[in-house]
Amino acid sequence: MKLTLTKASLSAAIAVASLSAAQLHAADYTFSFAHVLIEETPNGQAALRFKEEVEEKSDGRIEINVLPAAQVGGDVEIIEQIQMGLVDIGIPPTATLGNFEPRMQILDLPFLIADYDTMVETLDGEVGREILDTLNGHNMYGVNFWGAGFRHITNNDRPIENPEDMDSIRMRTMQAPIIISTYENLGANATAMAFTEVYNGLQQGVVSGQENPLANIYTMRFHEVQDYLSLTNHAYHAYAAVINQDSWDSLPEDLQAVMLEAFDNGRDTSRALTLQDEETIMEEIKDEIAINELTPEQRSAFIEASMPVHEEYEEIVTTELLHKVYDAVGIEY
Repeated sequence: MKLTLTKASLSAAIAVASLSAAQLHAADYTFSFAHVLIEETPNGQAALRFKEEVEEKSDGRIEINVLPAAQVGGDVEIIEQIQMGLVDIGIPPTATLGNFEPRMQILDLPFLIADYDTMVETLDGEVGREILDTLNGHNMYGVNFWGAGFRHITNNDRPIENPEDMDSIRMRTMQAPIIISTYENLGANATAMAFTEVYNGLQQGVVSGQENPLANIYTMRFHEVQDYLSLTNHAYHAYAAVINQDSWDSLPEDLQAVMLEAFDNGRDTSRALTLQDEETIMEEIKDEIAINELTPEQRSAFIEASMPVHEEYEEIVTTELLHKVYDAVGIEY
């Protein structure tokens, strides 16, 4: 009897010690980070590095659970879950956020941002901060802008060299009114479709074209089921890094500082990896898909053809904000 009690006491002591050790090392805050991209993409890799940095620099006080590849749904569903607090962090495209905050669509106006340097100055500057602040009334804190590069058009009908070439092409788009409007304005037939369904949609002929940055085109293997890639550079594919407002407010200032630094490093990582990848991708796919690049004259024709979309959305994104962006990117009005 005495031996049994001794063993029981020892087992109980071990259990208590193990529990205490687990509690000692348990994170004070556990956040989920959901996105639709596969981990091999630049932004998928940046999300993992963000997790590592936050957990290391917070001394384990914050744990980040990354949920890639649309595990909890598409971008619209992820945004809804962030608003409800079911997911804490996401990097949805700005165009999709436009379904929740119309002013977020401004960065997806076609042919708005001409080059990489202009993008950095605009998105990381005062205008970018003002755009992110439009999310304040939607239970989300907009931290900064990650990104996957400029978007291009692929399709199975013809090379896209002039606005008229878009006529009647069945284009898959994001669930984003401004992008749907862009293609309808050019004469295409726009169809909103979840990112994870695009490959099958192209393969089965449900749609004949799509638009995405090179990294997404390559990792999702769209080049396998498309005949033409036109390097249009028509919009920068910006992801807004957002966090549920209550989750953000729950953190003390020192941990908010850790998160902010990691978000900025994640942003820089996503952009740097994207630039590195694009050179490699072009080499990898050049023999599998016909590639053409717009000449300055062709680009000018697209800019002119896109102005009706700018005019259509001016009231929605507000004239004041639009003019601030125009000033930042060097467009006269």
